[in-house]
Amino acid sequence: MLLGWLALSFCVAAIGSLFMPGEWYAGLQKPSWNPPKWIFGPVWTALYTTMAVAAWLVWKRGGWARQRMALTIFLVQLGLNALWSPLFFGMQNPALAFVDILLLWLALLATAAAFWRSRPLAGVLLVPYLSWVTFAGALNFTLWRLNP
Repeated sequence: MLLGWLALSFCVAAIGSLFMPGEWYAGLQKPSWNPPKWIFGPVWTALYTTMAVAAWLVWKRGGWARQRMALTIFLVQLGLNALWSPLFFGMQNPALAFVDILLLWLALLATAAAFWRSRPLAGVLLVPYLSWVTFAGALNFTLWRLNP
């Protein structure tokens, strides 16, 4: 079942890869702390992997029958994650993408708490993801404000 969680997580990554930064993004004013574009691939690969492992660890504690709430919240945050690239890069709408990332952050916090209650290691595995989404939210907000 680990392969299933990995496949699901990387399907979301594949959705994001359909909406790559292009000329529009290249033309935006960016803060000095905007990361180099080469960092996103390795970071997201690691994050999608740890998300899948965390979900698998929770699933192993009774499957859907016992972990329905925690795994449902996980799927909600995964859906919000999948929406961000189409909103930001596809629609070129940083404001709407920021709303999405706020909802993602809240759903991810709820996921981490639910995973922690089920299996503390699973909750801990989501901390880097939560940290990255926090940073990404700040960056999204800054890009929106710099480019009205």
